[in-house]
Amino acid sequence: MAEHQPAPDEERREFREERESLWRITLAPATWAVHFVICYAAAAVVCAKAPDSIGTLRLGIGALTLLALGLIGWLGWRAWVQWDVRTTGDYRNPLGEAEDRHQFLGHAAVLLSVISALGVLYVALPALFIRSCG
Repeated sequence: MAEHQPAPDEERREFREERESLWRITLAPATWAVHFVICYAAAAVVCAKAPDSIGTLRLGIGALTLLALGLIGWLGWRAWVQWDVRTTGDYRNPLGEAEDRHQFLGHAAVLLSVISALGVLYVALPALFIRSCG
């Protein structure tokens, strides 16, 4: 019996979806990492150069945190839709078919988005409590 050979358009669509899946997996942790570096670098510079403007720094960290959480939330939602657990009801995909791998990438991206969101919150937490650089 001959295997189904996908049409060129179908192959391009599948490749594009898998490429987007890989971006979703990497962008949420990358957003967390960028948020971490910017927050700590800004705190170091402000405390070294202008310790009186700690209030502005706290507002900036708050705005950056909201932006990062928004991006991670959007990525997580897209991954949730890709995972497709709402319509299939299948939390695991044991067969290893192409669709199962696609849903697994969505599942992994959802979990990474949750971890990244928690990481962003923990990075921003000191800005709520610290009142001065000294």
